[in-house]
Amino acid sequence: MTYVVLENCIKCKYMDCVEVCPVDCFYAGDNMLVIHPEECIDCGVCEPECPADAIVPDSDSLATPEWLKLNAQYARVWPNITVKGTPPADAGDWDGVEGKLADFSPEPHRG
Repeated sequence: MTYVVLENCIKCKYMDCVEVCPVDCFYAGDNMLVIHPEECIDCGVCEPECPADAIVPDSDSLATPEWLKLNAQYARVWPNITVKGTPPADAGDWDGVEGKLADFSPEPHRG
């Protein structure tokens, strides 16, 4: 099993989860984070740390095949993140907004 980052992370990107991950399985893009499914040890400590409730176990109905694939795909190309950074200034404005994936599709991190 693994945990999965979902749509609500897009444009929120709070990064509280990064600080508690014992295996450093988070990867950062411009708009969101993802979890590397082969590195996650299914400990679950990240889930309650996410202020946007954007992390769920892969057994959750919200963890659709699309989100599992997106996490795996971008974890292979985005840089690993091990320290919490500063979330976007407007993160609170985006928290809970539906349909963000269509408007803010993840893009490869540009350094």
